[in-house]
Amino acid sequence: MGENASFWESLIYAHPTCTTWKQEAEGSIYHLASILFVVGFMGGSGFFGLLYVFSLLGLGFLCSSVWAWLDVCAADIFSWNFVLFTICFVQFIYVTYQVRSVAFDREFQELYSALFQPLGISLTVYRKIVLCCDAEVITLEKEHCYAMQGKTPIDKLSLLVSGRIRVTVDGEFLHYIFPLQFLDSPEWDSLRPTEEGIFQVTLTAETDCRYVAWRRKKLYLLFAKHRFISRLFSILIGSDIAEKLYALNDRVHVGQGFRYDIRLPNFYHVALPETPPVQPSHRSHHLQRGSPRRKPAGVANCGSFLTP
Repeated sequence: MGENASFWESLIYAHPTCTTWKQEAEGSIYHLASILFVVGFMGGSGFFGLLYVFSLLGLGFLCSSVWAWLDVCAADIFSWNFVLFTICFVQFIYVTYQVRSVAFDREFQELYSALFQPLGISLTVYRKIVLCCDAEVITLEKEHCYAMQGKTPIDKLSLLVSGRIRVTVDGEFLHYIFPLQFLDSPEWDSLRPTEEGIFQVTLTAETDCRYVAWRRKKLYLLFAKHRFISRLFSILIGSDIAEKLYALNDRVHVGQGFRYDIRLPNFYHVALPETPPVQPSHRSHHLQRGSPRRKPAGVANCGSFLTP
């Protein structure tokens, strides 16, 4: 204990104290280095945040090395600052290489900015998603069919990038599919990974369309390797199905000018007991497991679909 006490006493007290302070300030190079350190530590996260941090910190350490070489004339201070400058420079080159390796074509970059970046998906994760579809955007010409009712197998998952798709069944219009919506999310959700199925609707391009397609087996392999991507697609597909379901609900009307609301089926029957259910003015279709976009017998079926 005595040896430890003497060690700490020597560490604290056995050094000269500053009795007088220097009147003149250090050179401008030293202050420039300090400013670069302050600004550099304000960088954010992500690739571009790292580029910002390492570039400014590297310049700060370089200025400190110059200051130590010219003003202080201290080899140890110069050596440490130059080593830190070298480390920041190497890190900057490495991050720059990573940024270049995850560069995408214009359509994929726009897709990332519109759909994936708002969800906080990093470029490295997005790169895995893009590679899974072979970084290819497919063109579908006007009035050409993406899928035909009762004929096209469900073997992929596609996301519309541009254009508009018309969904019909037995020649009757159901709803449109717009950019940043999946073309076949109900069909995807209706099947297990080991099951096979065919489309029960027809999807026709109303304009020249561009879409991205992931093959079913290849996408499931990606899900098995990266659970985060699996949860991400589960959320996106669930949200997409909900949008399609409400698009169908907008076309369902009941008597006396009321619009049927699938969110509160029981409340509707209680609030309007005197109004008997009537057939929709247009044929309605709902989404359920194993039977995507199947037609209900009437309004009551559409409400019972979401009744717990």
